[in-house]
Amino acid sequence: MKFVEYNRSKAVRYANIWALSRNPRYYDYNNIGGDCTNYASQCVYAGCDVMNYNKNIGWYYKNANDKSPSWTGVSFFYDFMVNNNGIGPYGEEEDLQNLMVGDIIQLGDYSDVFYHTLVLTKILRTPFGKKYYVCSHSMDAFQRNLFSYDFASLRCIHIIGGRKN
Repeated sequence: MKFVEYNRSKAVRYANIWALSRNPRYYDYNNIGGDCTNYASQCVYAGCDVMNYNKNIGWYYKNANDKSPSWTGVSFFYDFMVNNNGIGPYGEEEDLQNLMVGDIIQLGDYSDVFYHTLVLTKILRTPFGKKYYVCSHSMDAFQRNLFSYDFASLRCIHIIGGRKN
């Protein structure tokens, strides 16, 4: 297997372009459960250009009815990214302060059920610490301050790269 570098600038550029609109190449799941993880998957794909077409445990999108659960499901996406040892993108859970633009943040409720996926698109360093800005679908956001969301917990996925044959 060959290592594929994760191009963070391509992922962020894609995130910024499509944050408030929809790429017609992908179905909009907003009216049937939400589009946030679909959008985050598109951004990660823009940064690594490789999918894993394994029907059971992969991460891929062919069309609205032929895609993996990890392409659109918050917890399935997380499980794929942090456990993938095969083809496709992969990452690791990381603390917020160690993230880079192009990484992924998921928000959770008080029961530790994660319900929303965001793409980190800008980090500002201030004299008082860092400010994190995200883009997302389903509650569409462009460069929204992470801490303007109402959430009980968060988990962060640092995308390391990808693998292909």
